[in-house]
Amino acid sequence: MNQPSDERRANRDLREVLDELVEHVRYVARNVGTLGRQDLEYAEERLEWLADEVWRAATGGRDRSR
Repeated sequence: MNQPSDERRANRDLREVLDELVEHVRYVARNVGTLGRQDLEYAEERLEWLADEVWRAATGGRDRSR
């Protein structure tokens, strides 16, 4: 069985989307006080989309309801 660190290295798609998620979270955290309502709504939608992408990459596309 693979160790978690081995899986991260082997699952390039997961690593890439996790990196993108972390980058976006850091951006929002740094700028939350200066973002307008529409920008915050977009940031939230993007976070949800990225979370879904992380789930798909981590589970091989299995539905969350299972």
